[in-house]
Amino acid sequence: MMSLTKVSLGEIVKKQVHFKLKSYRGMFTSLMVLQIIGILFSFGGEGGGGGSTENFSYDMKYYSGNIILAFMLIWAFISAIVVTTQAYRFDDYTFVANRLSSHLSNILFLSLASVIGGTTFLLANQSLKLSVLFLQDREFIERQPLTLLQMGEGFVATILYLFLFTALGYFFGMLVQRNKIFIIIIPALLFGSLFINVFLASESTFVIDVGQIFVRETSFLMFVLKVLFSSILAYGIAIWISNSLEVRK
Repeated sequence: MMSLTKVSLGEIVKKQVHFKLKSYRGMFTSLMVLQIIGILFSFGGEGGGGGSTENFSYDMKYYSGNIILAFMLIWAFISAIVVTTQAYRFDDYTFVANRLSSHLSNILFLSLASVIGGTTFLLANQSLKLSVLFLQDREFIERQPLTLLQMGEGFVATILYLFLFTALGYFFGMLVQRNKIFIIIIPALLFGSLFINVFLASESTFVIDVGQIFVRETSFLMFVLKVLFSSILAYGIAIWISNSLEVRK
């Protein structure tokens, strides 16, 4: 007599996520490398000024983690694209899996990667401050001390930005898997809009206008809702696109 063991979807997804955390360690190595590069680029500051009197002179530079965050957003976008490639998708067939469990495990893995990225960003940001203090012999003055609530909101916002970029990368990756022509079309549209606006001497571009929807939001709750809605929409469309991809035999 033969007995069949029914494996739940949750157990399959859990095993796949655990497998990906162990197998995709290179993504986190590249994250650390990009953070170090971001810190090095940030040494020059993001602006500044200076002045002098009869008795003394001074120069002032502004430092922030914006450059580090920019590198991390690129990392999140590219990492999500890599996860959608055929070689990575075939790794899921090591398990008794289907498309749904594969997508859910990918989204959970990228969510965990976003949390790890947000946490390490705080460490990288503090490393930048310490490096400026000790290596450049400067006195670091914060514009306004952050409250615990503001620090918490900044931490959550960083994770959400990373999560949003993983969703966009996942969507773009699935488009490319659907048709390779999107490798040319989407960058052409993005960079084309930038060149057109530069030619027309306009400060507004499609990319900037879309980005302002999130950046200029003053309500933290609305910001969270916008990011989650946009991310769920991007992931949802990516899953819908994947249904038309060929099934591995």
